[in-house]
Amino acid sequence: MNSSLAHLNDRFGTAGKAEIREGKGGLWCVRVSSPSASGEMYLQGGHVTSWSPNGGRDILFVSSRAEFIEGKAIRGGIPICFPWFGPKQADRTAPSHGFVRTRQWQLQAIDASGTDVTVTMFTESNADTKRWWNSDFRIEHRVRFGADLQCDLIVTNTGNYPFSFEAAQHTYFRVGNIEQAQISGLEGTHYLDKVDAGREKLQEGVIEFREETDRVYLNTLNAVTLMDNAQKQQLVVEKNGSRNTVVWNPWIDKASAMNDLDANEYRIMACVETACIGESAVTLDPDQQHTMTSLYRVSSE
Repeated sequence: MNSSLAHLNDRFGTAGKAEIREGKGGLWCVRVSSPSASGEMYLQGGHVTSWSPNGGRDILFVSSRAEFIEGKAIRGGIPICFPWFGPKQADRTAPSHGFVRTRQWQLQAIDASGTDVTVTMFTESNADTKRWWNSDFRIEHRVRFGADLQCDLIVTNTGNYPFSFEAAQHTYFRVGNIEQAQISGLEGTHYLDKVDAGREKLQEGVIEFREETDRVYLNTLNAVTLMDNAQKQQLVVEKNGSRNTVVWNPWIDKASAMNDLDANEYRIMACVETACIGESAVTLDPDQQHTMTSLYRVSSE
């Protein structure tokens, strides 16, 4: 272990529960191993790439072709989108989904409480971020690994002027077979269909996947359930500080066009994203703070 990693472990490591180490591509990550869960979180992007509760299978999907390269987004896990979602409307040359998912974050704390381990990482504005977005901010990703997984995204306005931002926890879940997966809890909810020019539609019944799906559900507050019928497992997503839920699967053609996704991997993934986007973007005055929380729970049928 090099001296810098050794220093981080001396400062933050928790014997037998959390270790800072080199991960894929030589990128640094925190590896969690406790009686209630194992998991992994990379300093690049403050990015969770693994969560296996209670000794079970990994709940998160990471592409077999994901590129663990400094400055590139990792395909899968829980990427953080900020301060915009998708392309930046005023500047199509800006990085998609914002710039924090490709930045090196800093480790703030590792706390062990009972059988759970909480890892907190942060990044903040500097001259580089102001090339794309001229606001002063600090953003923390506080993740509690346990029998459930709680992710708090905390945005603070550290400047002298108000700003508005979009954000999302772009969570990829591993499923046994996408054609046997369903999502409940959004029945009767309006959504913007990005596959159909952003037209507003009404969700009738549970969500099923039969083609490319890219939807922004509006004014969503309640929990949703991803039913992985192939693996006889249900995943419940609860949230706070968010009024959008995004559901995405690229399907055959789009998956085939992605360099960092195997052409057939659309079959074993589904994205259910906690978000604040569009008309639900958040405005913060100086010194104000906003917390967006996702809580994931697994249950067998």
